[in-house]
Amino acid sequence: MNKVVEIQDLGWQAYPEAWEYQEQLFQEIVDIKLANRSAEIPVLTPNYLLWVSHPHVYTLGKSGSLANLLLTEVQLAEKGATFHKINRGGDITYHGPGQVVGYPILDLENFFTDIHQYLRYLEEAIILTLKEYNLEATRSEGETGVWLDVGTPFARKICAMGVRASRWVTMHGFALNVNVNLGYFDHIIPCGIKGKAVTSLHVELGVNQVDENEVKQKIAKHFKTLFACEWKS
Repeated sequence: MNKVVEIQDLGWQAYPEAWEYQEQLFQEIVDIKLANRSAEIPVLTPNYLLWVSHPHVYTLGKSGSLANLLLTEVQLAEKGATFHKINRGGDITYHGPGQVVGYPILDLENFFTDIHQYLRYLEEAIILTLKEYNLEATRSEGETGVWLDVGTPFARKICAMGVRASRWVTMHGFALNVNVNLGYFDHIIPCGIKGKAVTSLHVELGVNQVDENEVKQKIAKHFKTLFACEWKS
């Protein structure tokens, strides 16, 4: 088993390019696993964690409803946003400036073969990160992602999650709102959940700007502990 995870920061990248790169790494791992079936000496499969920042974009998961996008093509263009149907689970979400987006491309056979545990670990890494900012975040039963004030009229999502897994290889991941213009969420029914608000870390802390690199470092620290992995830059 290979518990080394290579971190790559892709910086500012349009969604289609980042998606294509994810697919490339995903297929690389799958191909190695298939070749290992007949290999005398199996080759270790690599693991990756990609950081990326996207221009304004709405993505719709394979189980989502287009009705949850509240903009026409013309209105999308006026907002400077794009729209893509993609192959992750979940419904519609928004990505844009001020989000910390992480795409783990992992061979779970290097760690554990349990997709539910995988999702819970991703959520826990975010929950522990937010705790460092004195925010008590939690899960919401039956809903993926990370939330604040669950069970109250003020429940609001701060981190969306949607993944794909095949042959125990993962792609897509999580998007934590750190310095996000929340107005862009007004144009969708986020994750198809009506009547629930969305928030951002800078709003919760009452500041103009939160250091996004610091947030990435904190997430990576908790990810490393939860997955018992080692980082490779």
